[in-house]
Amino acid sequence: MQREDEQVSVKVRLAGAWAALVSLYIYADFLYLYRPGGIEEVAQGAMGPFDVSQFTLLIASVIVIIPALMIVLSLLVRAGINRSMNLVLAVVYTLINIINLIGETWAFYLLFGVAEIAVTLLIFFMAWRWRPQIGSRSALDA
Repeated sequence: MQREDEQVSVKVRLAGAWAALVSLYIYADFLYLYRPGGIEEVAQGAMGPFDVSQFTLLIASVIVIIPALMIVLSLLVRAGINRSMNLVLAVVYTLINIINLIGETWAFYLLFGVAEIAVTLLIFFMAWRWRPQIGSRSALDA
């Protein structure tokens, strides 16, 4: 007899973890605006240490679009490719999250950063332990 928590597929667990990561990004950036001078910094065209430009906004967009897409891709992509994508992107996003914390002094932002790193490490270890069935062709294979 399987325990109830073992019945949740790895794909659903990964999608949930990516959704949590996106939520953490949104809330951290939202609360950033409440720091003294946060709104003024944005209004002056600054994004952390970077000046706002077409290029920086494009890079920032890619950085947040990929995890958002991983929510659905974790559910729809075939298991073998899915596992590889999650392993690679979990490492990439762990590094991005670590870099984002360099020089940070605000406790709330450090807390969010640690939570984001914990989620990306969770994604990595879930994907690492996942052993998809060879030859499974279903889009919803576990």
